[in-house]
Amino acid sequence: MVENLFRLDGKVALVTGGSRGIGLMITQGLIESGAKVYITSRSAEACEKVAEGMNALGQGECVALPGDLSVVENVYALSKALSDLEPHLDILINNAGTSWGAPIEQFPEKGWDKVMDLNVKSPFFLTQALLPMLKNGASKEDPSRIIMISSVAAVSSESITAYSYGPSKAAIAQLGKMLARDLVKDHILVNTIAPGLFESKMTAYMDYDAEVKNIPVGRIGRPEDIAGLVIYLCSKAGSYMLGNYIPVDGGHLIR
Repeated sequence: MVENLFRLDGKVALVTGGSRGIGLMITQGLIESGAKVYITSRSAEACEKVAEGMNALGQGECVALPGDLSVVENVYALSKALSDLEPHLDILINNAGTSWGAPIEQFPEKGWDKVMDLNVKSPFFLTQALLPMLKNGASKEDPSRIIMISSVAAVSSESITAYSYGPSKAAIAQLGKMLARDLVKDHILVNTIAPGLFESKMTAYMDYDAEVKNIPVGRIGRPEDIAGLVIYLCSKAGSYMLGNYIPVDGGHLIR
């Protein structure tokens, strides 16, 4: 029963923000499970470098497909580029995101719009644009998958003055539930993951040793923590999972 339960051989995936941080951790996990993974980020150089490194693993395949998804026109361009390369898409990881920190008295409109555009608007319109590809090849027995990457900041009041980030990730959690309900009829399963503290550019300013004291398991997240959950949700093992909001945070939310 469990043979190949977590394998993704032959599956085609897109990971936005796949060249670094949590996106890179997810990318490597999918590739090591046998998937062909397209990665996108603003930096073409970073995408190509990561793709080269991932392909050296000798498992799955990684293809660079750079683009700045903060602009909706670029979202459509990415969708078109992917559809020219593949007839279908099995897995969409809506991961790309950004943050902005400033005291409330100085928090700028730009810090609100930039975060909401990339973190909320772009995942919606990318999902919309890729629906034909996600529907192609999807079936009741073998559904396509969409994973929305939220954050524990969606429900935690510890905003660290990132006033637009938490609300954007709460919006993603709600959007994930709405998409799950609407798309299941098309054999597309949508689930949301809420990471806690993982090493990334976004968290690089933090004192990890100090932060660990507030994490019950006593450490920050490791690549296998996030990759393992994504693999589960996207493989046969997760084919009965729909509309879930799953924290992977070392117990951050139960303190």
